[in-house]
Amino acid sequence: MTLAPYACDPALSRGRRFYQTPAPTRSEYQRDRDRIVHSTAFRRLVYKTQVFLNHEGDLFRTRLTHSLEVAQLGRSIARSLQLNEDLVEAIALAHDLGHTPFGHAGQDALNTCMADFGGFEHNLQSLRVVDQLEERYPDFNGLNLSFETREGILKHCSRSHAQALEANEPDGVSLRFLQNSQPSLEAQLCNLADEIAYNAHDIDDGVRSGLITLEQLQEVPLFDNFRQHTLEAYPTLAEPTQVRRLLYESIRRMLSAQVYDVIASTAAALKDAAPHNLTAVRQHPTTFIRFSSPMRAQSAELKAFLLRKLYRHPQVMQTSGQAQQVVRELFAVYQSQPSEMPASHARRITQETMQGVASSQATARVVADYIAGMTDRFAVREHARLTGLNLLS
Repeated sequence: MTLAPYACDPALSRGRRFYQTPAPTRSEYQRDRDRIVHSTAFRRLVYKTQVFLNHEGDLFRTRLTHSLEVAQLGRSIARSLQLNEDLVEAIALAHDLGHTPFGHAGQDALNTCMADFGGFEHNLQSLRVVDQLEERYPDFNGLNLSFETREGILKHCSRSHAQALEANEPDGVSLRFLQNSQPSLEAQLCNLADEIAYNAHDIDDGVRSGLITLEQLQEVPLFDNFRQHTLEAYPTLAEPTQVRRLLYESIRRMLSAQVYDVIASTAAALKDAAPHNLTAVRQHPTTFIRFSSPMRAQSAELKAFLLRKLYRHPQVMQTSGQAQQVVRELFAVYQSQPSEMPASHARRITQETMQGVASSQATARVVADYIAGMTDRFAVREHARLTGLNLLS
């Protein structure tokens, strides 16, 4: 496939932190994707939750299935816009590698625990996973991914963290947060594909769980328009026994409309600005990958609905509270008794302390790394072992 002049060309990649001879049969971004798929952190995603905790059902989305859905949507859009599909796929598959167990509840709890030690950001943790925490190669820590993949993984970053990253890697992946410049179009695309994917699958999981209903969703224009179109095309789906088919077809149509909207709106923005290369994309005052204004407004309505009716549902809030208790209590135990972690983690604390890092800071960060890497079920088992409490089981 011919790439657009403003797409990321693997032959022009800014390279890896540690030089490696190019692969004979794969591009740099294909190589990144393969390394991500074979990583330990990627395998763990199958037992990390999205909205519903891992023990609540076998058919709800996990971080792994979510990442695959983001990759599928991203590649479809990238092909139409002549962007680099392999880079989009690599970023999509890696964007949640640093997410904690128990979804956003776990992330919020760990951020609170780390308040005195720099906080916790899952995007920053995803970069930390691929740069430092994966242990697969004899010559370096991490996966040694290309600059462009790492840039896409770091979707958000606070200014203080960006400054710290920039000090260790001048002109690196965090510089754009200090200069207010833009990432590649492939990175921009993954950001929006992430949003499209989770809104759609949270509708599906929410209805499957019984926490939201098709009747409630009729107050969301973006979804209900496609529900009505589906019923016009297939009247028999109004029967109670056909609810699943009605839901799936409505979501499918909604997803297709959003994808086509992004393609059309982005193509128009690119035609208007006419960036002649990747540098022009980075220097543009706004991102190019976008919804149309009407679709953006409808998407915001859907997100607001899911926040009210699903994410803040009493049942979800109850399990989220228990999940946060698990994370807080695990952090407290490991912080006071690092020997309860595997010996390799205790050695990391010693090594960082010897390099001048304060003992409390080194301990807290290693503990955060350990907890963030846990699956839901492992965190529950560890919590039970250390506290004698059986939560979320």
